[in-house]
Amino acid sequence: MQALIAGGGIGGLAAALAASRAGWGVRLYERAPVFSEVGAGIQLGPNVVKVLHGWGLADGLARVAAFPQHLEVRSALSGQTLGRLRLGEAMVQRYGAPYATVHRADLHALLLDAVRETGVSLKLNHTLSRFSQDAGAVTVQSGDDPPVEAEVLVGADGLWSPVRQWLLGDGPPRSTGHLAYRALVRQADLPPTLRSLDVTAWLGPQLHVVQYPVHGSEWLNVVAIVQGSAPGDLDNWDRGTEAQELLAALTGTCVPLQNLVRAIPAWRLWALCDRPPMQGAYQQALGRVALLGDAAHPMRPYLAQGAGMAIEDAAELGRVLAQALDPALDVATMLNRYALNRWERNARVQKRAVRNGQIFHADGVVRWGRDMSMKLLGERLLDLPWLYGRP
Repeated sequence: MQALIAGGGIGGLAAALAASRAGWGVRLYERAPVFSEVGAGIQLGPNVVKVLHGWGLADGLARVAAFPQHLEVRSALSGQTLGRLRLGEAMVQRYGAPYATVHRADLHALLLDAVRETGVSLKLNHTLSRFSQDAGAVTVQSGDDPPVEAEVLVGADGLWSPVRQWLLGDGPPRSTGHLAYRALVRQADLPPTLRSLDVTAWLGPQLHVVQYPVHGSEWLNVVAIVQGSAPGDLDNWDRGTEAQELLAALTGTCVPLQNLVRAIPAWRLWALCDRPPMQGAYQQALGRVALLGDAAHPMRPYLAQGAGMAIEDAAELGRVLAQALDPALDVATMLNRYALNRWERNARVQKRAVRNGQIFHADGVVRWGRDMSMKLLGERLLDLPWLYGRP
């Protein structure tokens, strides 16, 4: 049984690894000439770390990730601590795996090494131009190469997924009206008072900032998200910017937060896009074609689960593909099971992420109520058993 995967990012590599472990032959098509990963840090809840451990990647993850002991929520205006959630061993005892923070490139490299060990065929500089499917196979075309047939095509080709458009034809993603400033800085280059081994979220009116360690805690990842218009063409979503532009958006915030921003001279600016929460299983798979990760359910980063849901998708895809030896199941039935088992959870995470963004950026009476609730409930409000307790 052969699976074709479009996209060589974190989701595509996770899908390739899961399908290969399920006994399938896998060919992965990546349009770039080399494997690389843009972006900065990723937070991995215990639900995601558990999947990676199940794939035999625990030692590799331990070498490159950081494992914060606490998540602290602070007011961006006053600097006051609003609430704390124990991570570290508390997460292991509660959910069976730790909470990790990792550089995207480190996680990508970890998955790529694992995929290479399985013998997956990796095809760089290959852009799929179209596909077709019938009862017997799915066929893809890449440039002038001969058509390739397989049992399954997986679209893991990201936010602007061509596979999604060929399959669903539902148009481009939408602009969220939020901008993300991202930076990485070596902790040794920061003043001691600005270094951190924990996750800290600073909440302010129409903005929030998150910081956490990556790359074995040697680097600090900082993301500031503010509400504002996208700078020009959304296709050019990544550009450099200076700290002064961000500091203007942070006017009125506390001194420690502004000092952190001033200590980081170079930033990257993203215009955030997403899609409405999933409406049905058809948005996750149709016939012999499955969608995975951002191609299926791009989401706002306010629950820190974008990459996590892609990895969960891959794990479920591998589980259903492992049933291929059952003569009672055809490929479309297997992929429909995958879709049915994933879309509602993905939709819930999408909705909760939107809601979190509204809470994070609240002002006035809503902000006052949020702050009081966190002070009173603390860990009970910040812990997410429905999310971290799976898969």
